[in-house]
Amino acid sequence: MKQLLPFIITILFFGIIAVVIISLFNYRLKKRILDAGPLDETALKFLSQLTSLGSESLKWGIILFFAGIGLVAMEYIPYSAENSPLPYGVEMVFIALGFITYYLMIQKRKG
Repeated sequence: MKQLLPFIITILFFGIIAVVIISLFNYRLKKRILDAGPLDETALKFLSQLTSLGSESLKWGIILFFAGIGLVAMEYIPYSAENSPLPYGVEMVFIALGFITYYLMIQKRKG
């Protein structure tokens, strides 16, 4: 696990940079669209799709919450850390539960 930590930190670092860059470009695009003049119905739909940052935050919050629960659950499951793929499976199951929970919440919100 100690060998995996630098890899995970690197991925998280670049992921955070990517989120900041995407948010910056979305802001600049929305500003240009609004400065261009009057908006029709198509432009308003496009702008509403760009501002769905709230649901993205909700998605990642739920996924990280379930990933944390998976890490806590692995603390109570006995396994051989060197030879067992069990921790990866348990973590993937909990992350999948997070995605499913998010999907169900979005479907309930739309319907």
